[in-house]
Amino acid sequence: MATLEANRRSFLSACAKLGVGGTLLPGLLWGRALEAQAAGQALQVTPALIEELSNVAGLRISAAERDRMVSGLRQQMRSLEAIRKVPLRNWDPPSLVFDPVLPTMTFPSEKRPVRMSPAPPVRAPKDLEDVAFYTVRQLAELVRTRRVSSLALTQMYLERLRRYDPLLHFVITYTEERALAQAKEADRDIAAGRYRGPLHGIPWGAKDLYAVKGYRTTWGAQPYEHQMIDHDATVVKRLDAAGAVLIAKLTLGALAQGDVWFGGFTRNPWKPSEGSSGSSAGPASATSAGCVGFSLGTETEGSISSPSTVCGVTGLRPTFGRVDRSGAMTLSWSQDKAGPICRCVEDAMLVLHAIYGPERDDPKADRTVLDVPLNWNAQTPLRSIRVGYVADAFREETEPLPARGGRGAGGFFGGGRAMTPEQRKAFAARRAEQAKFDQAVLEALRGMGVTLHPVTLPPAPPFASYGPAVNCEAAAAFSGLIASGRARLMEPPVKNSSDWPSIFRVAHLYPAVDYLNADRIRLELMYQMEAMFRPYDVVVVPTSGPQLAITNLTGHPACIVPNGFRASDGTPTSITFLGKLCGEEKLCLLARAYQNRTGFHLRHPDVDKELAALKS
Repeated sequence: MATLEANRRSFLSACAKLGVGGTLLPGLLWGRALEAQAAGQALQVTPALIEELSNVAGLRISAAERDRMVSGLRQQMRSLEAIRKVPLRNWDPPSLVFDPVLPTMTFPSEKRPVRMSPAPPVRAPKDLEDVAFYTVRQLAELVRTRRVSSLALTQMYLERLRRYDPLLHFVITYTEERALAQAKEADRDIAAGRYRGPLHGIPWGAKDLYAVKGYRTTWGAQPYEHQMIDHDATVVKRLDAAGAVLIAKLTLGALAQGDVWFGGFTRNPWKPSEGSSGSSAGPASATSAGCVGFSLGTETEGSISSPSTVCGVTGLRPTFGRVDRSGAMTLSWSQDKAGPICRCVEDAMLVLHAIYGPERDDPKADRTVLDVPLNWNAQTPLRSIRVGYVADAFREETEPLPARGGRGAGGFFGGGRAMTPEQRKAFAARRAEQAKFDQAVLEALRGMGVTLHPVTLPPAPPFASYGPAVNCEAAAAFSGLIASGRARLMEPPVKNSSDWPSIFRVAHLYPAVDYLNADRIRLELMYQMEAMFRPYDVVVVPTSGPQLAITNLTGHPACIVPNGFRASDGTPTSITFLGKLCGEEKLCLLARAYQNRTGFHLRHPDVDKELAALKS
């Protein structure tokens, strides 16, 4: 490895001496080498070739400079071939580590016990399916008091998964044997007085990018359909320790984008003719349909927020670095975040409490994990929370703001392209409807005695929405997929499905200099967000819009909860509560209070009606 690294530095040095090391030229040169190899030829590095490629890269190199480069590039092309033969797994991290914490920030160090809300009153159900939509807190009381066994609960949820999967397509692999063993163990432990806490005996589902020993981990993509990883992800081990019962590995859009996977199209329980959004497609759909007690998803940019919104459930995207990602598929080392999808806010905090924090005994643990306590106290008074709201984001726009191009609100009409009159009219109508729901949130909060202060969100950077931090890192994480040719197995099966192979290929041409300059802009954005948050604990903002790209870049936590249902088709909408870095406690206190005040989370889709329609 040391020799390869020396060769890599030597190769780039040959380019850097003439100011081309951080440009497209080395990548283009290597691409030509691969083309020649495929044709059974050796690439001949000549001044004419360097001139051609430098023109593509936008470089000005004199004839004399090109002549001096030839011998060095011929000598060093062999080093790239050696480097690319080194086997790297998707999850092998780079040496550089993204840290959202700025030098001026401090955090509490005292770790205090969890203080939950008072235990909800529950009775043994006549029909076990009556509890299918219960919260974790309610299910936990049934299991703790032995009114319902974990085994019976597990069997009930497994049956529901099988019943509704033909409609919603949210399961990739059932972990039934493992689940039944865990449930029986939970019942024995609880009967013997060894109760582990509110997740003990509760069935849950994992997004199928988390490794589970003995079961395939497909990442939702055909090239990995039969992949077996011989260890458990850290979050799986921690939920095992909490006594939770894993019953299924749930769908995700291929390689964590969208809701289309190699087996089909995951659907929204509220409107099965439409997708559940993604990429945490299966976790959101299964939780919404009452087929798991809770689920675990991930977000790089919208993959918890969007499906939680579409499926009308509660999503908690923690601070970047709150949760160890070991054993999870890597898309972006500097933006991936693991988080719960539940039926209510307190459930999400209880799940987060079970999985957060560093893995101290594992030398190969996720190096990004923050060692900051998570002190959930459901009884903290709201008056202690300082709240802002992004005033401009609550306006009724007639067309998307420029910053909303890409996969935020502007993505509704395909990014920042100019809209047709019909599209502009449709956007205005949809935004006007959404604005009423969003304004109602502010009115509800004021009615709860919350003082709201207007704040201004920093402008989104020019590369926001799947910029270099995602695309380039993802291209590196999946470089082996492109090199092997297996990316061809990801041909889009339906319209609007993921096209990662094309994105990966384009990212190989992103100049290193521009990647680093984008990262410098990102740091400035982090300072701007820190200044905005300095007077406040929580900021309220509509879920769509530039905040999604901005806060995923800066690593801030978010809680997404339902805030109404559209009159046109009955589908849910959502509002987002943002928090300071490692500020999930106060963020979720306010979100929970709003949720309890409005009760939107208590409404559930009529999946049986939709299933009957499918069968007829």
